[in-house]
Amino acid sequence: MTRTEGNDSRQAAARPQSLLLSFLGVYVLGRGVAVYSGSLIEVFARLGVSEEAVRSTLARMAKRGLLARHRRGRKTYFGLTERAEEVLEDGRRRVWETGAVNRAWDGTWTLVGFSLPDSSTRHDLRSQLIWAGFGLLQSGLWIAPGTKDVHGILASLEASDLRVSDHVTVLQARALGPTESADIVRKAFAIDEIAGRYRAFLDRWDTAHPAPEAADDLARQLLLHTDWLQLIRQDPHLPAEHLPPGWPAIRAEQVFHRLARVYEPPAAKLASEIVETSDDPERGRTTVSSH
Repeated sequence: MTRTEGNDSRQAAARPQSLLLSFLGVYVLGRGVAVYSGSLIEVFARLGVSEEAVRSTLARMAKRGLLARHRRGRKTYFGLTERAEEVLEDGRRRVWETGAVNRAWDGTWTLVGFSLPDSSTRHDLRSQLIWAGFGLLQSGLWIAPGTKDVHGILASLEASDLRVSDHVTVLQARALGPTESADIVRKAFAIDEIAGRYRAFLDRWDTAHPAPEAADDLARQLLLHTDWLQLIRQDPHLPAEHLPPGWPAIRAEQVFHRLARVYEPPAAKLASEIVETSDDPERGRTTVSSH
């Protein structure tokens, strides 16, 4: 997924896949429907995304196995694949269950050390670890709070000529003196950068009139969800007790939930008027409404 953040409709147009995933997560996930491409074009016109960009994004996501095309007469509909459902369900959990503030840390850390001969695989593994919330503690040693599914990360990287797991060591540990967990947080993670991203979110959304460039509350809803999901996907979910006082994620999460509640009713009404769906051949039919 692209992680580009945008503050106006021109920047929104540069990240149509992220916006489309937000739409699918809110209005399609778990509903057993496929969406008419013309409906998607109409929705994303409200976000400054061109028809060409929407069609290109749909084609690219279908090629990557995230969307499945279905024909109904002369119309083309797009439904979710199993892979897309996994991606969207992960996003749903992060937004509504995991959240931005880790108040339930049990004091354990997951550690990953590796020495891989292939530079491309090393790069892919580092990228996957960062995406999963790991920070580089020292050369060759990555760390994340709590228990992480490293096995799943490694399985996605296995190649026929290289068993990645043979070159990786995974441990779970607790800090012992003289090492303090607060020191680990400061050493392994870019605290100032993480805080800066939350402050940027607040600058945009914690105002009297958020996202004034958006055409309506459906557009604002999708922009809000996209900004928030991309933000918390970059957050390693560090233990709250080891973060600086006044951690901006706390306020940012409150703002997200408040605005999500405000936008949901009018956005759902607009979506019901705009979005045309059809039975997904692989799933049952339901009506489109927001979560």
